[in-house]
Amino acid sequence: MSLLEIMLQRRSIRKYTGEDISAEKLEKILQAGLLAPTSRNRKPCTLYVVKDRAKLEALSQAKNAGAAMLADCAAAIAVFGDPLKADTWIEDSSIALSYMNLMAVEQGVGSCWVQMHLREDREGQDAEQNVLEILGAPAHFRIVGILSLGMPAEMPEPHSLPDVGTETIQI
Repeated sequence: MSLLEIMLQRRSIRKYTGEDISAEKLEKILQAGLLAPTSRNRKPCTLYVVKDRAKLEALSQAKNAGAAMLADCAAAIAVFGDPLKADTWIEDSSIALSYMNLMAVEQGVGSCWVQMHLREDREGQDAEQNVLEILGAPAHFRIVGILSLGMPAEMPEPHSLPDVGTETIQI
């Protein structure tokens, strides 16, 4: 598959079969995150792989809405940024999440980016803080999001270039 084909096939998958992801597929997804470029090569990202059912359930409740699929996924990857290493932790974490999202497609694994940065739970508590506590991450770490992973129970049609709807302007 070409990179453009992978990008067209990338969809947010929120329903999974319950089947495990092979160690080889998960390793390739993680490698993609580690290969993501970072500003001045500071590498401020730490990837937490979560397979523990209780922690996945807790993460699914870490924010008000949009995280329910974490309770049923085979694994999740929380991408933490260390602001002491780089002030570009948001951008660097986002690129790592994007690379892993694309590699998941190439591996036939469903994925969905679960935003945590600037989100709250049902009680108005900070979702980032909730994730830090659930996973026992250092208090100064920050998180943009978590990538849910699982074998897709459904597969929406790929995007098409005419349907993307983004305008380009050439000057």
